[in-house]
Amino acid sequence: MPVNTRVRRLLIGLVATVAAVVLGAVGTDFGAAIYAEYRLSRNVRSAAGLNWDPWVAILGFPFIPQARNHQYREIEIRAHGVEHPVVGKASLEATLHDIDITEASWLIRPDAPMHVGKVESRIIIDSTHVGRFMNIEDLLVEAPSRETNDATGGTTESGISGSQGLVFTGTPKASGLDKRVSVAVDLSLTGPAETTLVLTATGILTGPNTADEQVPDDKMAAVLKEFSTAIAGQKLPFGLAPTSAGARGSDIIIEGIAEGVTIDLNGFRLS
Repeated sequence: MPVNTRVRRLLIGLVATVAAVVLGAVGTDFGAAIYAEYRLSRNVRSAAGLNWDPWVAILGFPFIPQARNHQYREIEIRAHGVEHPVVGKASLEATLHDIDITEASWLIRPDAPMHVGKVESRIIIDSTHVGRFMNIEDLLVEAPSRETNDATGGTTESGISGSQGLVFTGTPKASGLDKRVSVAVDLSLTGPAETTLVLTATGILTGPNTADEQVPDDKMAAVLKEFSTAIAGQKLPFGLAPTSAGARGSDIIIEGIAEGVTIDLNGFRLS
């Protein structure tokens, strides 16, 4: 057999062996990450009293060195349609950055403390449940028309609009009207630990991207009152103080951001 042929076969065998080792290592890392996410999801479900496994992700590759060093780069947790005593259902989200899991193990026990460099937590209420709370069944919530409302154009990193001048569109039947109107609404937070979301209607909106329906002067006060309310019990995951409130898509979102905090999974759902 020619020397060149033997060398070529040797190189092919070597490359195949290295590729198999690399693929095996990647597969092992991927499998470990999937298992850790599964266990984290189950532990969040148990700690939060959910009836299903929430979506979770442990981000960053490779995974195994992070677990070995007891330091995860980023964790995301999302639980949609969670039972809420005030609005019926809400969604809960949290994004954790630079998580020290020394005391929690790589599978993160529900009651074990985690020291986190930065926490972002959100409670999300969709238009349907806001409308039911306000007795405006066809309510649609939108960001102020002057603002973009996506993950790159909003006023926060998570794409949440500002809190002033949100567009609420619906039929104020209690005020004696049978047509949809659009109302400018400001959001604010008040009460103990700022857990009450206050919606204050400030005026009727007409023109593009609204219902473009005028309200008679004798109905104006009643309509503004019907589009104003207070929604209590808005406790953010992990007990963070709210730092912003606004709209994203057709949802109202309250968000809190804090740095250098210690949390455990039992604090994910507080209401």
